[in-house]
Amino acid sequence: MLPSSLKDKWRRVPGKRYLVALLDFFLLALAVYLGYAVRLGIVIPRFVNDWLQVMLTLPAVCVGVFAAFGQYDTLWQHAGTEDYIKFLWLYLTSILAFLLINSLLKIAVFPRTSFVIAFFAGLFLCGGLRFSWLMAKPSHVRPKSERLKALIVGAGEAGAFLARDLMRNESDLYPAGFIDDDEQKSGRYISGLRVMGNTSELRGIVEREKIQVVLIAIPSANGKRIREIYNSLAPLKIQVRILPTLRELAGGQVSVSRLRRVKLEDLLGRDPVKISLDPSMNYIAGKRVLITGAGGSIGSEIVHQVLHNRPSEIIALGHGEQSIYLLMERLHVDIPVHAVIADVADEVAVNDVFTKFSPQVVFHAAAHKHVPLMEFCPREAMRVNDLGTRTVARCAGRYHAERMVMISTDKAVNPSSIMGATKRLAEKILEREQKNFPETKFMAVRFGNVLGSRGSVIPKFEKQIAAGGPVTVTHPDMKRYFMLIPEAVSLVIQAGALGHGGELFVLNMGEPVVIKEMAELLIRLCGYEPYRDINIVYSGIRPGEKLYEQLFYDENAVHGTLHPKIFVSNIKAGENEQNPELDTILEYALRHPDEALRLLKQLVPEFQQV
Repeated sequence: MLPSSLKDKWRRVPGKRYLVALLDFFLLALAVYLGYAVRLGIVIPRFVNDWLQVMLTLPAVCVGVFAAFGQYDTLWQHAGTEDYIKFLWLYLTSILAFLLINSLLKIAVFPRTSFVIAFFAGLFLCGGLRFSWLMAKPSHVRPKSERLKALIVGAGEAGAFLARDLMRNESDLYPAGFIDDDEQKSGRYISGLRVMGNTSELRGIVEREKIQVVLIAIPSANGKRIREIYNSLAPLKIQVRILPTLRELAGGQVSVSRLRRVKLEDLLGRDPVKISLDPSMNYIAGKRVLITGAGGSIGSEIVHQVLHNRPSEIIALGHGEQSIYLLMERLHVDIPVHAVIADVADEVAVNDVFTKFSPQVVFHAAAHKHVPLMEFCPREAMRVNDLGTRTVARCAGRYHAERMVMISTDKAVNPSSIMGATKRLAEKILEREQKNFPETKFMAVRFGNVLGSRGSVIPKFEKQIAAGGPVTVTHPDMKRYFMLIPEAVSLVIQAGALGHGGELFVLNMGEPVVIKEMAELLIRLCGYEPYRDINIVYSGIRPGEKLYEQLFYDENAVHGTLHPKIFVSNIKAGENEQNPELDTILEYALRHPDEALRLLKQLVPEFQQV
């Protein structure tokens, strides 16, 4: 009688998998027969019953163990080393299970020599069956003459998996060989393909072998390494495709379907920050979470990442109904997500949200962030970025939220723009509310520009390239810190786990990127040559902009955290005491727009407008 869990496994096995199980049973029965026949020559009458008992019991135990542990779910045409190791362990486990059952129930006499012969015969026959599927050449693979000749950069495990997948499956590519910097691999064969040389020889090999596509299969490579490879191939005008990073590949297979074209973020000279969200589970799981600015690029990503941590419900608050509508259209989850259209500076509306939902965790991403536009709208920048922050923070304190995390910016350090100054003032407001409501943990997260966010420079460059140019860069020496949206949001969520109240968290974003160089890379990625096909012109620094940004006021006041890429400082580090008349001045500025800029400078003395 099979246990219920094993019966459930069998119910999920389709007809074709029953056939595989039947083949295993037959081959294992044959192995038992060989064990007795080789040992005894013929089956002596007194062993006939034992032989029949073992020939039925041992295959039944093996097939049962295989089914229970998903052996028949494996696609052996795509099997790797791990699949064969798993098969070996399951085979050994099933043999041991049979021996245990036989010793307890005394099913049959199985001579030791016969057992050894049967063991190896079964391993050879069942293993050979699986290996035969791996070696079988699929009939639908197109001939090489109809496919593009590809060279794989990276002869490690990912490259080997990719080569096997290309050779076995329908694809527009066929692999000609490998490139790898490991000298011990040079001239050797991996997956039947030769390692032709190292990356310093890449361009010459591509030209000599008439390679049409280069595949970068180094998931652990940083942006600088990929950029070096890409730049060496740029003059040849050939296709370059890449496997995703280790983080993107996590939980998935290395296969042709995972290849994609090189994107700008692959070429940035900075290692992606890998932030574990496990610690955040304790403060998000089962909690009511409010996210302001939920329709924006940062806010919507916070919604998606928070959902992975299983909150009890999410309140997605945004001012633009279209962006919130699009967010809700993309969500298909069993966790309640409440859409709220409201202005964070509207105290009545925000108070109503807190009264109705009582959020326990708040992520405050709502803000005006466009630097040049805010130079002409100081009152509006203060209304949303400062009054909005104060309104949300006070409600978080009054309604006993456990913590609030605010999104800040590197432009808040020695601000030269109205946007940067209002975000610096928002940091000060948050620090003041921490004193007013010590039971709520308030913290801010400061980072640089985000690739792909609304209003970022990349979409602008792409439109200019599509129109035939020119691409406009403000200054040849302009530098900015860049990060990816998932990285930025991971930092925000991690800050909520690390903070105890009153902290300012900053990501170590490596070296800043020269905007001119980024524009050149983007032009090449679109298939053009800078200054020849698409020109780059300099438009001059816009109001409020600086050539480069800073991350801290005082680097001596910065400390490490449990995460090596996250640093922490006190929000008021390097600053004088808060202005006791902050509220009065802020409210006066909002009532008198002509006075807003002067009063902002009074509240943020370090603000030096350019």
